[in-house]
Amino acid sequence: MRTRHDSLVFTAVVSVAVVLGAGVMIAVLAVSGAPGVVLLALALAAVPVGPLLAAYLWLDRYEPEPRSLLASGLLWGAVVATAAALLIDGVGGLVVPLTGDTGLVVVTPLVEEAAKGAFLLMLLWWRRAELDGILDGLVYAGMVGIGFAFTENVLYLIAAWNGTDALGPGGLVGVTGTFVLRCVLSPFAHPLFTAFTGLGVGLAVSSRHGAVRVGAPLVGYTTAVIAHAVWNAATVQGLGLFAGVYVVLFLPALAVLVGIAVWARSSERRLLATALADAAARDLLPATDIGWVVDLRARRAARAHAAAVGGPGAARAMAQYQQAVIELGFLHHRLLRGTPPQDWQDRGADHVARIRRLRPHIAFPGQVVPVA
Repeated sequence: MRTRHDSLVFTAVVSVAVVLGAGVMIAVLAVSGAPGVVLLALALAAVPVGPLLAAYLWLDRYEPEPRSLLASGLLWGAVVATAAALLIDGVGGLVVPLTGDTGLVVVTPLVEEAAKGAFLLMLLWWRRAELDGILDGLVYAGMVGIGFAFTENVLYLIAAWNGTDALGPGGLVGVTGTFVLRCVLSPFAHPLFTAFTGLGVGLAVSSRHGAVRVGAPLVGYTTAVIAHAVWNAATVQGLGLFAGVYVVLFLPALAVLVGIAVWARSSERRLLATALADAAARDLLPATDIGWVVDLRARRAARAHAAAVGGPGAARAMAQYQQAVIELGFLHHRLLRGTPPQDWQDRGADHVARIRRLRPHIAFPGQVVPVA
């Protein structure tokens, strides 16, 4: 099957790239400073990672993406995209000498957004079935952006300690200023930039029009580059201009993207309910089960009920059943929209088989518990 081949190719490409990127980043960190400084930078750079991950995982609750793919996105951003940006920037500087500010405003956004966006394009090319719309594009873009920002913050914090960063005189004072600016005030910057590429990829996968499928990722990448360039230009023009751009442009842009993400998350309940109702009318699952899947509180209540009456094994069976129904619902939605993946028949048959295999062994609250 081609999709299985595509999945293997995607895994191989990402795995090799991660190993190579990790080697580059380990070498960079090895020559950056003393082990104690590196450990301090790693600890400080990790501070915003937890809250950012929690926010994106909250967005991803209706149809949780495979944890392996989310982890791949984080690793891609943390080691592959960062290493690629360092290498390409270095080679580009040798070929076309640029001043520091020009490189920061022109070259860096082009290279870094391309390095981050490459993961999203690989998903679109090889793992399209895992992308159901703009919310999935935003979530994967967020993973890549968080990983990239983490490693970049580590490097900036080390530079701040060593006094090679312009924000401070070095030591604790320099580290404090860099930590506040990058880890407290703007940890969302790279996820925000890459979100535009994610939106483009999400629109491409959910559209029936060829022009949108090609053009949306390009427009998304271009917007990401422009946003990144404006941000970098503001940082080199002094604190006053940066504060103005931060308040007038980037906080509103962040608010708009958050609004889009929350809207997309809430709309997933409606589209899932509609798709599953149609699937139930086609006798693919019991219509009485839909309410226990489309509502998040009902999902938790069903799993808690299963655990209470049947133990951990029953809870696992309930979770597996709910996941199969969710995946069927989103696949059926794409089929109704006319944008199913190439292997939708095989995927649909697998989901229905899982549903029918598990259904006799579970009971929702108020139903009779099946006899083992």
